[in-house]
Amino acid sequence: MKYAFFPGCVAPLRENAYELSARKVIAKLEIELTELNGASCCGFFLDAIDHLSSSVLAARNLSLAEEKGCDLLTICPTCSGHLTRVRNELLEDPHVNSNVNAVLEKINRKFLGSSNVKHLARALVEDVGIEKIKGTIAKPLKQLKVAPHYGCHIMKPSVDIKFDSPENPELLDALVDATGVQRIDYVEKRLCCGAPVMGPDEKLSLEILREKLNSIQKAEVNAIVTICPFCHTHFDLNQARTEELFGETYRIPVLHFTQLLGLAQGFTPDELGLYENRVPVDGLLSHITYEK
Repeated sequence: MKYAFFPGCVAPLRENAYELSARKVIAKLEIELTELNGASCCGFFLDAIDHLSSSVLAARNLSLAEEKGCDLLTICPTCSGHLTRVRNELLEDPHVNSNVNAVLEKINRKFLGSSNVKHLARALVEDVGIEKIKGTIAKPLKQLKVAPHYGCHIMKPSVDIKFDSPENPELLDALVDATGVQRIDYVEKRLCCGAPVMGPDEKLSLEILREKLNSIQKAEVNAIVTICPFCHTHFDLNQARTEELFGETYRIPVLHFTQLLGLAQGFTPDELGLYENRVPVDGLLSHITYEK
């Protein structure tokens, strides 16, 4: 099993531990990654003001994967969503395809449509399979209670993504369950974390985050588990700002799913980059015994 690896922008710039832990668990699952040298931003953040340029960026990255002869794998739901939408449009609309490839031709590239796009969570469920993941578990995390956070872009817009149910998602639950933890449901499980509105309205963004955190705190969990680097940054970095703004205390550790899976596979906290997590994880790790 082989993929062209596309880390995106947020993970390398702000969530290095996500990529580090992802590479560890991917290798454990005997998945081969080939590097996309020269890859750029997926183009999502440009889409609202210049759809053609945004599509060209996405198509260029897709063409790099096509050269490798394999599907593109990303750890960012926003990247996977944007790349998927652009790929669909280029395959369905000859006019857009022609315009985009006309630009790509100037840099000796061409979009062919031969590579699919998959987020890591999707690849784990559809290509690897839950049973194989369970077969790599060396230390089931039965002591831990965790609250999964799906985020928005892993499933939406569902007309393009076609992954899981946007109203009643289950697949992250299955992945979390494979690690042996006690998965805890909570009232605001499907609610956005608030990160997308941080730019235009910081207070609203933190109010949404507060609603999520209050719901998770009532569920009495040891950690929040994310599959989106942007969501993770918001939970982990802005939890303290939310505490300060509203005079409340949470201190709920936030784990990338790949960190959770890595712990269950027997990797040490340092191997998974837990030293980079902003909310202290010492209390969480005290529930797990590690061999020296």
